[in-house]
Amino acid sequence: MANQFVIVAKGRGRWGDSGGEFWEIVATASPLPELGGFLMETAVPHKIPTMPRISIIIPHLNGKHLLDDCLGSLRRQTFTDFEVLLVDNGSSDGTQAYVREQFPEVKLLELGRNFGFTGACNAGWEASTGEIIILLNNDTEVESNWLREVWRAFAQNPQVGSVASKMLLFDQRDTFHTAGDFYRVDGIPGNRGVWQKDVGQFEQVEPVFSACGGSSAYRRIMLEQIGFLDDDFFFSCEDVDVGWRANLAGWQVLYVPTAVVYHKLKATGGSVTGSYYDGRNFLYLIWKNYPSTLLRRHWRKILRAQLKITREALHAWRGEAARARLRGQLAGLWGIFKMWPKRRHIQALRRIDDDSLTAVLTPVDETPTDG
Repeated sequence: MANQFVIVAKGRGRWGDSGGEFWEIVATASPLPELGGFLMETAVPHKIPTMPRISIIIPHLNGKHLLDDCLGSLRRQTFTDFEVLLVDNGSSDGTQAYVREQFPEVKLLELGRNFGFTGACNAGWEASTGEIIILLNNDTEVESNWLREVWRAFAQNPQVGSVASKMLLFDQRDTFHTAGDFYRVDGIPGNRGVWQKDVGQFEQVEPVFSACGGSSAYRRIMLEQIGFLDDDFFFSCEDVDVGWRANLAGWQVLYVPTAVVYHKLKATGGSVTGSYYDGRNFLYLIWKNYPSTLLRRHWRKILRAQLKITREALHAWRGEAARARLRGQLAGLWGIFKMWPKRRHIQALRRIDDDSLTAVLTPVDETPTDG
């Protein structure tokens, strides 16, 4: 009488060293007692569906003209064990049909209206399955080994919860957008190296405060612990907020210069919108994350930094962006009632002492890397 067996085998399929493919082989065999074994009669292989190792989430609104560069560069990746989720915030430029026709491999999530950057990313997070979650702007192009370098950084460093790419300007590829984010003790975040020429000053793998949201990678198990993007931020500084929670929980954020992204900066943003949300969210970050012990130590520096922003905006009062910045500051002050209650949960996850956290922050007088 024939017996049925199930054999699970792993083979080097199209993913190569990205993980391989798993096959379930249903086999029937007849016993041969005299030989102490079995005679294989049939063997039918079935590929077992596996979850991708990386999920790339691309928030999108009316940027169809940007997709060929962005999605085309993802097709050229040497690491291929990934999925792409394009989350559409209610585009009216024909994006949906274009993606379905030209990029059928992309998973299109249609939200129907604008939920903002954070809302789109959170929708993508809910639909994602990868071990690593990457947020990528639609106005970017990535080098062919970008994903492999990001994956390698996580694989080699189990304490790393987030990876920051080397982001250069799309039209000036010798000029930095960011080499990861810094956060000053006076509550001012920024991009390391912004507008600087790339002359080798950021070629070392090194810890940074946070990864710029235009190309930020996160370990799923970390996000399950600390949470993903805060919808109350809507736009701007949501990446720094994740960096705060990651650092407080004892995770490391690593800058990887071999993971290169080119960014069409401001291609889908606006200075007035950005000014408002920067003014508001700089204060949101402080109310929500800045530990009370360090807040008592540095409150004068924080106050001076905010007053400087106010003075500069008043000087440029005729400009729409300056007025937006002031409105943002006022909203940020009022936001203490919204952000402060979140502190208890965040501080409960804290695994780092004040000295270790201070070492991650940038002193106020240390400005060579902030552009």
